[in-house]
Amino acid sequence: MSWGIELWDQFDNLEKHTQWGIDILEKYIKFVKERTEIELSYAKQLRNLSKKYQPKKNSKEEEEYRYTACKAFLSTLNEMNDYAGQHEVISENMTSQIIVELARYVQELKQERKSHFHDGRKAQQHIETCWKQLESSKRRFERDCKEADRAQQYFEKMDADINVTKADVEKARQQAQTRHQMAEDSKADYSSVLQKFNHEQHEYYHTHIPNIFQKIQEMEERRIVRIGESVKTYAELDRQVIPIIGKCLDGIVKAAESIDPKNDSQLVVEAYKSGFEPPGDIEFEDYTQPMKRTVSDNSLSNSRGEGKSELKFGGKSKGKLWPFIKKNKPPPPPPASASPSAVPNGPQSPKQQKEPLSHRFNEFMTSKPKIHCFRSLKRGLSLKLGATPEDFSNLPPEQRRKKLQQKVDELNKEIQKEMDQRDAITKMKDVYLKNPQMGDPGSLDHKLAEVSQNIEKLRLEAQKFEAWLAEVEGRLPARSDQARRQSGMYETQNAPSVNNCAQDRESPDGSYTEEQSQESEVKVLATDFDDEFDDEEPLPAIGTCKALYTFEGQNEGTISVVEGETLYVIEEDKGDGWTRIRRNEDEEGYVPTSYVEVYLDKNAKGAKTYI
Repeated sequence: MSWGIELWDQFDNLEKHTQWGIDILEKYIKFVKERTEIELSYAKQLRNLSKKYQPKKNSKEEEEYRYTACKAFLSTLNEMNDYAGQHEVISENMTSQIIVELARYVQELKQERKSHFHDGRKAQQHIETCWKQLESSKRRFERDCKEADRAQQYFEKMDADINVTKADVEKARQQAQTRHQMAEDSKADYSSVLQKFNHEQHEYYHTHIPNIFQKIQEMEERRIVRIGESVKTYAELDRQVIPIIGKCLDGIVKAAESIDPKNDSQLVVEAYKSGFEPPGDIEFEDYTQPMKRTVSDNSLSNSRGEGKSELKFGGKSKGKLWPFIKKNKPPPPPPASASPSAVPNGPQSPKQQKEPLSHRFNEFMTSKPKIHCFRSLKRGLSLKLGATPEDFSNLPPEQRRKKLQQKVDELNKEIQKEMDQRDAITKMKDVYLKNPQMGDPGSLDHKLAEVSQNIEKLRLEAQKFEAWLAEVEGRLPARSDQARRQSGMYETQNAPSVNNCAQDRESPDGSYTEEQSQESEVKVLATDFDDEFDDEEPLPAIGTCKALYTFEGQNEGTISVVEGETLYVIEEDKGDGWTRIRRNEDEEGYVPTSYVEVYLDKNAKGAKTYI
């Protein structure tokens, strides 16, 4: 089946069909180009999506990715980033292997098509010229024949007329012979042109046109084959990235399978464990037996005024907070579930104004009072102003240990970095000593001394934090004054404050308190401190609260409550898990927010009423 034989008279239709084929090819190129743009846009959106949910560096969000579930999510984001890269590969390959190649092929195809149809039109013009020549010779032959016939008739007419002279007859005869000769010449020329036209026409329809149409047919078939190959390439380029995309999806599945709930639970314990012991059972208090009061010269019952002055520290200071202790409070322990042992203390209900005097006296005599020295008050003031203690004493024991360990690791890294720098400078100095032309060795002495000084400072700092860490972990005994001075903890203090802070002890809430062995020193300090802060205006109640669980305030700044007890709220929870409450004018302190149910009263703002 050949176009040259079957379609010998469809030159114009073939021209339109081949142009349509080129248009189809260009349409396919446009389709692939738009597909590449979609792939690039999709890849860009995937990358932006992955970047949007990536954890920010040096932020709290980055710390959350210690958990296996968050790690799996992070792996998913990374795999989606690689997934987007494969779509970019599809776009690049389609652009280079399909769009660029087909665009070049279309230009070549247009040139080839133009050449073939130019040859066809040239053959058409040639056969048309031959046809015109044939028509012209045919018309001339016809005209000459008619002229010869008329000349012959005229000669015969002149010859038959007796009135015509012989000369006229001879002239007519010669004219007829001339016309007849011209007709014979025209006949010969027409015959020659006709033979030539027939030959050209045969060549045109059986040689030239079939050859041209055959080339056009081959060109069109190559175009069709090329489109088929491009479509196959289009699919193969997608197929090539499927294994890599599959690996990305396998990575996501593997990340999901790596999620370990037990490990995440353990990380939560490590992150939030305070290190405090849960509250113990409340002892039963028997009020059926009369209380025996000890009467002596040192008894609080001897004199109402003397007893009041001695109990000012032992009783009032326990309920009333130091002005600098607001931020230095222990972290809230977990709420204890209600149990039969947590029986509310009847005599200490909100309606009772004061504890029995003997209770206060026994508590004062059996427990050593805790009092802040000037250094502790200064630290409390810095906490009140928002600063963090250098030794992280505001944190629970377990969290403090982690912070100190982290600080020690950071300091060790800085020390190693400085040591590496010192070694590098030392080597450079040796090179300068061996080759003075490269530099002056003395120019490095200042830098070397500076690095050595930095190393010594960092080592002292590391020793200080290691001492704190060892103390928290229980590897070393409580620090003495000398150890604190060596670790750089002490600041410049007045002599009385140093003498009064003879023995330091770290309480569970992280604040440092001192124990005095002599009762007289306690009385003097208590009187001094109370006199200094007695004029402080008490905070107004902003609502009430009900104790959900029994809580024993064993740490400085806390207050004990029993289940079901109603108290006044004087300061809301600031986000640290503690609420400041008041029982009466002399008893106020912090309790864990989770232990009480708070009822705020905006209308009660500024009121000064006590239970």
